[in-house]
Amino acid sequence: MKEIGEELRQLRKKSGVDISEASHDLNISEVELECIEAGNAKAFKDIYELKGKVKIYAKYLGLNEEKIDDDFNDFLFEKTSKISLDDIKKIKEEKKKENSEEEDRVSSPYTKIKMNRHEVAPIIFAIVILLLIAVVVYVVLKNVKPKNDIVRELSIVEGLYEFTK
Repeated sequence: MKEIGEELRQLRKKSGVDISEASHDLNISEVELECIEAGNAKAFKDIYELKGKVKIYAKYLGLNEEKIDDDFNDFLFEKTSKISLDDIKKIKEEKKKENSEEEDRVSSPYTKIKMNRHEVAPIIFAIVILLLIAVVVYVVLKNVKPKNDIVRELSIVEGLYEFTK
């Protein structure tokens, strides 16, 4: 971030723009512009606010937005990356040597592995099918009367009515 801030400061001075003039034109406080030029990212609430203000400031000074965006993303990656690429490669090699059953996947302890929709869908489908089968079995058992009940009902009907041939 210091490199980005220094580049912005040099460009501002080269353009002959005073920091108070830039502050007034951009509606960004002088303190924030000074923090950007000093590379002080901690002075901002969040990184997205800082990125937005850096892009506005860079555009104001006539810098290529894509270049400054790439530079900022590089800074952000360096700041937030918790595992170095060398460590990742070393861990992958160790996993291959151990012939582990797990996929060749190395992740940060700060990363939560989420289930994919495609992994959850069959489970939900199976549960719904089982529930439907249970409902159908319940309805069938509730409505099917044992043979004894049918015979008993017929004998009651015979006693009440006289059948003629």
